[in-house]
Amino acid sequence: MKIDILTLFPEMFAPLEHSIVGKAKEKGLLDINYHNFREHAEKARHVDDEPYGGGQGMLLRAQPIFDTIEQIDAKNPRVILLDPAGRTFDQSYAEELAQEEELIFICGHYEGYDERIKTLVTDEISLGDFVLTGGELAAMTMVDATVRLIPEVIGKEVSHRDDSFSSGLLEYPQYTRPYDFRGMLVPDVLMSGHHENIRKWRLEESLRKTYKRRPDLLEHYNFTEEEALLFEKIKEESLN
Repeated sequence: MKIDILTLFPEMFAPLEHSIVGKAKEKGLLDINYHNFREHAEKARHVDDEPYGGGQGMLLRAQPIFDTIEQIDAKNPRVILLDPAGRTFDQSYAEELAQEEELIFICGHYEGYDERIKTLVTDEISLGDFVLTGGELAAMTMVDATVRLIPEVIGKEVSHRDDSFSSGLLEYPQYTRPYDFRGMLVPDVLMSGHHENIRKWRLEESLRKTYKRRPDLLEHYNFTEEEALLFEKIKEESLN
């Protein structure tokens, strides 16, 4: 995958040189390039200006963004504008972006954008219902969530299949050695070696955790027959 990021602060992306994303670059599975669009500003390197019609704050000018994107070598990129008014980013969006060969992220850093910039854009994405000082942190989050889904980036593909949100449910509780830590024991079923009982326990605990912490995820969840029976049991238990 090839990723190009338009930003006024390329140095902010140093964390992407480490951990899983950094290893993906080392393996040749990922190519990330950072473009300081201030270098393409025609008006005394100014990338922002006052809005026509008046108003608070400054707007990102169209010219530096257009000129920067036009010099990027990309055939058919997905162009993503980081915008609080965009579609909320989630796991399914990360899975969608992981199928692409070329991504371009545009990080703003002012009150807003000249609307004409959006003619370049295929996606407007937000991290959530809050406002950051710039798009850099949002872009890093989205890149990390997306890159880890690229085949061969994580050693075992199953490693992320069971992640919270990948199945529509929160991930079940997990344990490692020692069996007894300060009087807190690992559930016996996990020590049984009975794979079917372990599978059922994990499914039930995943449903229980989702019901307690994120019931909104279950509003449109397509339950299997087995899951529906377990869910009814969990709801009955919660009433007692």
